[in-house]
Amino acid sequence: METMSNGDQGTKLVYQDRRYVGSKETVAYVLFDVSKSFNINLYSERFIFDVLQIDFYYLAIVNFINTIWDVVNDTFTGVIVDKTRTRWGKFRPYLLFLAVPGTLGTCIYWMMPLFFPNTGGMHLGKFLVWLFLALAREGGDTFRNVATSGMLATITPHPVDRTRLITKANFFSGFIEKLPEILMGLFIDLINHNVVDVPLRTAYVSMGLFTTISSGAMAFYFFFITRERVLQSVEAPKIMEGFRSILNNKPVLLITLSEFLGAFSISAGMNNYLIDVLGSASIKNIVGIPGGFVSNASYAFVPWMRRKFSTRALWLIGGNFHDLLNVGVFLLGSIGGVGPKGWYNHPRYMIPVLMAKETIEMSVYGVRKVIPSEMYNEAMDYCEWKNGFRTEGMTSMAKGLATKLVGTVSGTIKPIIMKKIGYEQGRAVGTQTDSTKYALFAMTTIIPIVTGLLGIVPKFFYDLTGEKRERMYEELLARRKEAQKTLSNGQAGGESTSIDTN
Repeated sequence: METMSNGDQGTKLVYQDRRYVGSKETVAYVLFDVSKSFNINLYSERFIFDVLQIDFYYLAIVNFINTIWDVVNDTFTGVIVDKTRTRWGKFRPYLLFLAVPGTLGTCIYWMMPLFFPNTGGMHLGKFLVWLFLALAREGGDTFRNVATSGMLATITPHPVDRTRLITKANFFSGFIEKLPEILMGLFIDLINHNVVDVPLRTAYVSMGLFTTISSGAMAFYFFFITRERVLQSVEAPKIMEGFRSILNNKPVLLITLSEFLGAFSISAGMNNYLIDVLGSASIKNIVGIPGGFVSNASYAFVPWMRRKFSTRALWLIGGNFHDLLNVGVFLLGSIGGVGPKGWYNHPRYMIPVLMAKETIEMSVYGVRKVIPSEMYNEAMDYCEWKNGFRTEGMTSMAKGLATKLVGTVSGTIKPIIMKKIGYEQGRAVGTQTDSTKYALFAMTTIIPIVTGLLGIVPKFFYDLTGEKRERMYEELLARRKEAQKTLSNGQAGGESTSIDTN
């Protein structure tokens, strides 16, 4: 394991205890972090399979068209955001303006079964409405995601303050954000096993609307009170300058390449395996009980590990430990072969196996949640350090587009694969064929690792760490201090002062 003799943040400058974000805004930041996971999206595929019932071939068509639309809207979204300069900031106007329409669009998503009750998978009207909704949500989400990434990168100019925020938000949100998933898994099991006489459609619509409105309110509160504290250059960068800033930003290129190659991973989703093979969505909650305690404790070790190990080492640990453990799950689950005797078919075998895997994996949960977010923020600081301006919009656009292109292709292929392995939509829980069940198990454990293996390679070349990282922040903080002084003097003298981040 690679370590740093003086840690990854060894100077007094980086360790100075300077906090820019106060208690009220910190609470809002935590609520925003909760809002990102306070949903039942884990069961969105089951919603499509069991309630809305859109045919796999239609889903493949939607994914393909959405890919083309993704390319179109991503090419101009980043440029528009980077050229934005308002009294409210560069990113906040988009977040505030899109908050209500985005919430309404998601509400319509969950209400689709009410608009098209008792319709088959090949219903043309349902398909067209679903396609339009997918395109509209994609366009809005692109603007919102670009603005959110930029907002979180500029909320504080100090890396220690930023790491503190990210760690605290992930720690506290962990106690709340998964409650809707737990409750929804329980509802699905009770309904599927005829314990309660409530239509599955009612459960999805009710929980979908509740979580959408609640999370939307939490996000809006954060957008309303937060501030952008990293100065942007007065003159927006030209388009070609923006593209060059991406190409000469090695950290961004490596992060993007890793995500791009990793996006080739094809998975059936653990949730489908638990429901269709082991017969219960709530198994996810059971196997996660011991790991829940370990995951919360893991955040306490993040500052120590940040000092002790390089960013490159932590990126590898946090991102790939899961894959190593899944290899063991596949080997154990394959005992007994394909059929009724296979371990993968029996909760009495797989619950202990999955519980052990989940508990061990959660030991690095804090690293997995904090480090990637901080790496992206550092990459934006690197852009400012090297070019004298920041291009959060275009960088986020390029990074997201490369990943989404591959992800959407994988998403288009996946429904076809599900069809080819014999998966039948709408069948009762546990009634898929033995070969289909084993294919689901493999697509949950080993297949995602094999298909996404190349994503590990770029991580070995990441070098924004150690002395290089220290020098960057030493120079950046000095530049920002000087820029702020120039701005203050200009305002005091009543002059219009051109401010640049360098």
